[in-house]
Amino acid sequence: SPASFPGRCRASALRHARICPFLPLETAMYAVIRTGGKQYRVATNQVIEVEKLDVEAGATVELAEVLMVGEGDSTTIGSPLVEGASVTATVLEQGKGPKLIVFKKRRRKNFRRKTGHRQKLTVLRVTDIKTA
Repeated sequence: SPASFPGRCRASALRHARICPFLPLETAMYAVIRTGGKQYRVATNQVIEVEKLDVEAGATVELAEVLMVGEGDSTTIGSPLVEGASVTATVLEQGKGPKLIVFKKRRRKNFRRKTGHRQKLTVLRVTDIKTA
């Protein structure tokens, strides 16, 4: 709920709760995957935003770069990847992230440049975690 995120606006709290649900480690099977140069801890039915993947909405994508798989007290850590493990996800939508303002200035030189950037993102719902 938004009340559990003090200091955040309601929209930000709802977005955070949708993308990063708190899952109990003791019961849910989870995996740490790598895509787009970043690492994500995912569990089944979790919705995550990753950097743009070249697939259309509704398609199924298999993420093979699994660094760790855990369930309850047992964990399997790869070196660097877990052999035979993969995460299957469904693409919900392709979109853009929030706008970031890039402002450059050099003092006393009348040099000011203002540009914006919106990162292209893919929203995924994790459907299955397979182990070796």
